[in-house]
Order: sequence, then structure tokens, then C-alpha cells
Amino acid sequence: MARVVAAAFGALALAQVTVKAEAAELLMMEQPGCVWCARFDAEIAPTWAKTAEGRRAPLRRVDMTAPWPRDLLGIQRERFTPTFVLLHEVAEVGRLRGYVGDVFFWYRVGELLANLPQENTN
Repeated sequence: MARVVAAAFGALALAQVTVKAEAAELLMMEQPGCVWCARFDAEIAPTWAKTAEGRRAPLRRVDMTAPWPRDLLGIQRERFTPTFVLLHEVAEVGRLRGYVGDVFFWYRVGELLANLPQENTN
């Protein structure tokens, strides 16, 4: 019985950590055939989740040719792809339209992430 209770508390703690980690996300609006999306996929996407930025705001992709997700109804769609929208608790913090290379992207996404509320380290 004690193991079951301990496992339940462990799962609850893990769930709380997961929710906190997903409070922010980087939404990527993309579409099939987008050359700049493919370049982002080659230069940034493989390492995004391994970076501090990627851990702070996991990447979420939305295909602009598909129906718009219900949880994003308050986020304005774009025609230009890729567009990156930094979200915090499903509210827009800021957006980057286009992708012109890795150096510029890292600089601009750093500016966006600086606008997120400070993480609680307790």
C-alpha cells in the first residue's frame, strides 16, 4: 500500500513539473512546400529540444493548411510561413515572421524569451 501511495505522489509531482514546463511554448506555423520551414528544420529543429530555449518553450508545429486547433482560437493565424509565436499559458507573448538563418533566429527568439515571466526556482 505504501508503494502505491508513494507512486501516486510521485506521479502527481511529475504532472506538476510537466504542467510548469509546458506553460510556455513556441508555436511554429508552417505549410507543405515551405522552403524556409525546411531550412529551419535542417538548422534549428534537430537541436531545439536540447537547448535551454527549447526546454523553456517546447516547439509546437501547426500546419496552416489544416484546421486550426481549438486551443489556439485566440491566436491570430498568419499567411506567411514560417511564423513563430511565443505563447505563455496560451497567450501570445510575441511573434517572429519568417526565418532567414540560424544566427538571426537565435538572437530574435532570445529577445522573445526574455519577455516571459521569470521562472520560479523554488
